[in-house]
Amino acid sequence: MQTDSNAVGAVMAPLVNGKLWLKLLGVVMIISGALQVLTIVGILWAWIPIWLGVLLFQAAAAAEQAVSSGDAATAARATDKLRLFFMIQGIMLLVALLAMGAMFALGGFAMLAGLAGAGNGW
Repeated sequence: MQTDSNAVGAVMAPLVNGKLWLKLLGVVMIISGALQVLTIVGILWAWIPIWLGVLLFQAAAAAEQAVSSGDAATAARATDKLRLFFMIQGIMLLVALLAMGAMFALGGFAMLAGLAGAGNGW
């Protein structure tokens, strides 16, 4: 059992060493979400950065608990929180890229329509 505890501690050591940064980023994301709530439009998606901040706090706490207890299930919970964090970040990035592509396409169509109208003496 001691070997399992040492293995969990060794695997989770990088997360425990970086827990300050996990918590700092979590605080920044929660504050960002709280500030977005203050805007009319931002209230629609302000829950996402708040949720991501909470996930980072949970991952840091679970990593610290996994090292102190040597429990593999707690270590798995910590890494699963990080998996969910990066999955949500990836989905948000894809949505942003698709929206940006749509804006470029619509802007290009508007430019072409403007050029077509300019040839007619407008």
